[in-house]
Amino acid sequence: MNRILSQMPELELDEAMTIDALLKDKTDEQIRNFAIIYRSRRRDPMIILVTTLLGFAGFSGIQRFLTNQMGMGILYFFTAGLCLIGTIIDLVNYKSLALEYNRKVAQEAAMFI
Repeated sequence: MNRILSQMPELELDEAMTIDALLKDKTDEQIRNFAIIYRSRRRDPMIILVTTLLGFAGFSGIQRFLTNQMGMGILYFFTAGLCLIGTIIDLVNYKSLALEYNRKVAQEAAMFI
C-alpha cells in the first residue's frame, strides 16, 4: 500500500485499499501510469459534498451527474432533489457516492495499464 500512497497521497484509506488490491502485481511504472489516468477521472469527496450542498440553492442533482448517474441526476433536477429528501440523504452519504464512483473508475483505469 505504501507504493500506492507514495504516488497518490490524496487517497482516503478505503480508496487506497481498493486500488492496492487492483495493483498488487503491477510494477512501479505501471502504478505511475495508473495514477495519471486515475487522477484525471477521480472525483474528490469534497466536490461531491459541495455539489450536494448546491441542491439546497436550487441546483439539485449535480452530484449525481458528476458520478455518472444521469437518470438520478435528471430525476433530482426536476423534483428538487426529491423534495430535498434525496439531497439530504446524499449529504449524509457523500463519501460513499464518491467511493463507489472512484472504485468503478479505478477498475476501468487498471484495464488500460
